[in-house]
Amino acid sequence: MLNFIYWPVSWIMWIWHWVFDHITPNTPGGNGIAWALSVIFLVFTLRAILYKPFVKQIRTTKKMQEINPQLQAIRKKYAKDRVKMTEEMQKLQKEHGFNPLLGCLPMLLQIPVFIGLFHVLRSFNRMATGMGQLHMTAEQTRSTGNYAFSAEQVRNFLDSRLFGVPLSSYITEPTTEFQAFVEKGQAIDFTRTNIAIVVIPMMIIASIATHMNSRASVARQPEAALENPQTRMMNMLALYVFPLGILVTGPFFPVAILLYWMSNNIWTYGQQHIVFGRIAKEEEAARLAKQEKLKANAPKPGARPDRPKRNKGSGQAKTVALEKSDSNETTESPTKDAGSEAVDATADNAVDDGTSTQHVVGSKPKPGAKPSGTASSKSSGNSGSGPKKQGSNARNKRGGKKGRR
Repeated sequence: MLNFIYWPVSWIMWIWHWVFDHITPNTPGGNGIAWALSVIFLVFTLRAILYKPFVKQIRTTKKMQEINPQLQAIRKKYAKDRVKMTEEMQKLQKEHGFNPLLGCLPMLLQIPVFIGLFHVLRSFNRMATGMGQLHMTAEQTRSTGNYAFSAEQVRNFLDSRLFGVPLSSYITEPTTEFQAFVEKGQAIDFTRTNIAIVVIPMMIIASIATHMNSRASVARQPEAALENPQTRMMNMLALYVFPLGILVTGPFFPVAILLYWMSNNIWTYGQQHIVFGRIAKEEEAARLAKQEKLKANAPKPGARPDRPKRNKGSGQAKTVALEKSDSNETTESPTKDAGSEAVDATADNAVDDGTSTQHVVGSKPKPGAKPSGTASSKSSGNSGSGPKKQGSNARNKRGGKKGRR
């Protein structure tokens, strides 16, 4: 049913075993070391393939932490309207390019890899009963291939030892299945105690490594994310439940699976430091670039900030109008002076005649006053023009002066 997983896993393991079998062909326990290294580098190969999804997961997690306060505000605002809450949350996630699936993708992809490796390792010994097991005899098991591995390679795997125990043996394995690990008629060269001595330290190391990886991941979370109840629950699972699960299920896992857990945690620990360090450098570079941009746009010390002129056209028009008004005032000033002299002369004549002049040439009539012509005629008492009267007044003045002389 899951052959599309079993075959790729077995082929990757086959390639690495071929490599390390040529590196350590005749060393004591060389076969066990070659098979152990093939399992470890199978893990490294699969994790290298999943490197980019892992980076996506980290970036998605950081985005989720950034928009988490806004998500909480939406939950609080639309607590009674689930449909509207979902729409607003999806809209916010889309605006920030957040995809929740990317946060779970690496973990989801590792699950089938783990299942495939577990099945391939267990299929080297097919004497067990239960789901997926063929309940073969020891002779049938040793003469049957295992996906990419031939029958000869299956026997090589069953005969190999790591710290004195087979790679596919586990603490709770029935003793009747131990017969598959030796040739027919040979004595079994290991005990359940030997398996426990090897497996228990590996269980403890894998559990501690899982806890340390989770602890390093939680330490990088901001305080705002830690206030979320869901985040606190996931952190509790990662810090304590998962490591404890390895201790509980360890007796049921083959030695090679515990190698998988240990190597997987080693890779994860190193990968986290590399990825988080790179992201931290990118954020620091972006922060410095933003500061440099602000400094470049800021005014120099002592200089007034440059403010853009909004209505440049209207400002020019106002300047032109002011210049025109100044030129008109300069042109009209001689006329105004002449008019003022005429007003003074007329006023003097009016005083000499003993008459009152209500309107003076060049002056403005008051509101409601009659036109200047009517006022002048009334004040003079005749219909004579202004210039004639001025002439007679001048003659009278000259005659008076002669009589006095």
